[in-house]
Amino acid sequence: MMSYGYDPHLSEGAAKTPLFQTSTFVFKNSKEGRAYFEVAYGLRKKKNSEDLPLSYARINNPNAEIAEERLKLWDKAESCALFQSGMAAISTSILELSKPGGLILHSSTLYGGTNHFIKDVLPKYNISSMEFDDNDSLDKIISEKKKKFGDIDVNIVYIESPANPTNQIIDIEKCSELAKKLSTKKNKALLLIDNTFMGPIWSKPIDFGADVVLYSVTKYLGGHSDIVAGAALGKKSVIDRIKSSRVFFGNISSPFTSWLLLRSLETLKIRMEKEAETALKIAKYLVKHPKIEKVNYLGLISKSNKQYKLYKKQYGSGGAMITIYVKGNLDNAYRFLDNLKLIKLAVSLGGTESLACHPGTMTHVDVNEKTKNRIGITNSLVRLSIGLEDSDDLIFDIKNALNECK
Repeated sequence: MMSYGYDPHLSEGAAKTPLFQTSTFVFKNSKEGRAYFEVAYGLRKKKNSEDLPLSYARINNPNAEIAEERLKLWDKAESCALFQSGMAAISTSILELSKPGGLILHSSTLYGGTNHFIKDVLPKYNISSMEFDDNDSLDKIISEKKKKFGDIDVNIVYIESPANPTNQIIDIEKCSELAKKLSTKKNKALLLIDNTFMGPIWSKPIDFGADVVLYSVTKYLGGHSDIVAGAALGKKSVIDRIKSSRVFFGNISSPFTSWLLLRSLETLKIRMEKEAETALKIAKYLVKHPKIEKVNYLGLISKSNKQYKLYKKQYGSGGAMITIYVKGNLDNAYRFLDNLKLIKLAVSLGGTESLACHPGTMTHVDVNEKTKNRIGITNSLVRLSIGLEDSDDLIFDIKNALNECK
């Protein structure tokens, strides 16, 4: 991965990929420019032997292309498209792969921005949605769909696993089977999954039938809380469609952002391994603390739990995200958050620094109260993203903050 997609001899022998901070690229001749735009605008398909040049930074740039080539290796994907944000990747993919008059089925627990986009923005484009619970059977989901929406085509099955912020996991293979059962000769339903919480180190959704894997690259892939970016990965035929929409939405990742991502990918594995190691220690501490009602951490799922087999099948680690329920009311959860010193009170996750937030009144404030209570986003829920600080220091910080809770 660390050398893939880049030839130093094409860039003055630079050992690391240079920053190509340019908006436009020079064609060798007029025919080369013509050929490029014929393919870019879909007038014809690229020939197998054809090596198209670079053109304009809204369409492509060397830093983004190299980062895409390297990122796709982690997911074992045929192709990758980088975006200016995770929501840009999600919204562009959904808009390209859905149709007016169509239907999106989605798991009940989603990131707040995704939930708002599906439920409040897409209806403006005559795209409907229906949610299903993680443990619902295929027959129940299909029956409910027919009852509510009849024969309307399902264009997308959209899931998050583990879900933000509850750490709930969902069977990817089951959802892939759901998409197949809802497909017809004229309409293929595609399975899209947001894999941000686990990243490609611990989870390979394509192995379990996902058509498109989505990331907020801002999180673990970027990993330093200094870039905002997103990605969509999958089969080349599907990602090519998404890239076509990206050209006209104008939301490709910038050269500088892509260049920073190349830096981050080199330490991705060792960062995530260390963060997961520390998270397990903290989760084991928290689960025994008298002021913690409940801890959701994948690494603590017991063998007697019905989700244990699914966890072991789909994931290579418990990850570095911990969901805790502080005993008491909202004031107690706030008291805990406001007394953390080393762990920062901020949204986002997956950085080298540890972060904590209150999803119910922050990232998921837009979700209605009935839904939040049903899926477990209560006033006592706090989300922790564990970084690279010393584990004993983090536990000391958590202990002192919990001491302030009533």
